[in-house]
Amino acid sequence: METVFAQKAPKAVGPYCHGIKHDNLLFTSGQIALDPETDDLIRGDVQEETRQVLKNLEAILNAAGTTKDKVIKVTVFISNMDDFSLINEVYADFFAPHTPARACVQVARLPLDVKVEMEMIAAI
Repeated sequence: METVFAQKAPKAVGPYCHGIKHDNLLFTSGQIALDPETDDLIRGDVQEETRQVLKNLEAILNAAGTTKDKVIKVTVFISNMDDFSLINEVYADFFAPHTPARACVQVARLPLDVKVEMEMIAAI
């Protein structure tokens, strides 16, 4: 196993790393809409948050030597299921034409009261 730390992703807000490489797979930690340059939370609408989350995850993918077209599975945690279609618009644009497997669940609360958090599994 190998620990992944991405210079272009925000610092972890807890005792975890950005990701773990195991065999030919990368498992990322959940990412929220933190700006990696300032460590400030992006407090916009859910689409702005989603864009930043995906940018942060892409930085981790790249640091691990892989790309978004090799993402196998994404888990999306959202604070309000009413935002599902808005998140899907940004998500679809990010991955197009690739469509990884995915789960999306509404949760009672996310770290720092964000609207969306995502984690990924990717091939290396």
